[in-house]
Amino acid sequence: MASGVAADRVQRPDLAKHDSSVLDLAFVMDCTSSMGSYINQARDNIRTIVEQIVAKETSDVRLALVEYRDHPPQDQTFVTRPHDFTGSVSTMKGWLENCSAKGGGDRPEAVADGLHDLLKLSWRDKSTKICVFIADAPPHGLSRSGDSFPNGCPASIDPMVVTRQLAEKGVTIYMVGCEPSISPYKDFFTAVAYLTGGQYVPLRGAHLLTQVIIGGAQEELSLDQWIADVEAEVVQELREHGGDLDDDAEERVSRSVHAKLKSKGANVRQLHLNKAALKEAPLSAQHLSKCEDMSAVQSLFKPAAAAPALSLGRGSTPDVYSTEEREIELEQAKRMVKKSVWRNKAK
Repeated sequence: MASGVAADRVQRPDLAKHDSSVLDLAFVMDCTSSMGSYINQARDNIRTIVEQIVAKETSDVRLALVEYRDHPPQDQTFVTRPHDFTGSVSTMKGWLENCSAKGGGDRPEAVADGLHDLLKLSWRDKSTKICVFIADAPPHGLSRSGDSFPNGCPASIDPMVVTRQLAEKGVTIYMVGCEPSISPYKDFFTAVAYLTGGQYVPLRGAHLLTQVIIGGAQEELSLDQWIADVEAEVVQELREHGGDLDDDAEERVSRSVHAKLKSKGANVRQLHLNKAALKEAPLSAQHLSKCEDMSAVQSLFKPAAAAPALSLGRGSTPDVYSTEEREIELEQAKRMVKKSVWRNKAK
């Protein structure tokens, strides 16, 4: 009898436990010399960020911070410096006050190590789990040119393997790319966000960081209020497809979920850049997201042309991030389905 029960559980996974009123929000930040203005913005606005999220969405927020730089001899200070979750805004601000932008060495940084420490944080089982990952340089092993560790992380941490583990844990990554420096590597960072059901957010100025963090958290919390409806359908599909879904099945389920949520009048918040939704991940990034390790990524990855520096001439307007409440869109349903598949297929 016991073996029969175990087999039934494999075929019919339980719904992932979840509470959209509980938020674990982690920041992972490149803390090398080019990132000073972003660190300052996070430090100066962390209380505003939390107050706005709590006022609009939830009352139970914990914060964590992972700082990363690089491996010796490229940087002699630290590789990573993690700070586990706290409910104290003052504690988080203290961490940021002690966070400074120094060093860095070669172009790539310890991105893989930052992801690994993110995974090891004490995430609560039922929480909405969001990571805001702020970077302006690639991981080791992505593009061999100018890389002191062309074979990847010296600690043998594979960022694609870790990202899959984060997706299984239910962590959604908002990859905040500091442009134009990150532009050649955008597909990789978009793939990481896409794999977890998150989004790549282009940032062309540190002053926008507060808007991005608040808007991204508000969008994810509003989507998670409908996650039980999504997971009921995803679990049924996993049951019928042996525990996983191919691209066609995932697309079909997403469209079905979208239609059902619209019929229920699902209105959700959406992060907008200059009054338009963020761009969906391009096919090149989606293909990278299917790679199981960095060696596969390296064989497919093609650096994009560097974007020009932002210049605001006469008649131009600066970027503005905002959140709008409106009927749920198909792209959001797709992200919810992807997250639900990862959370439930391993059960």
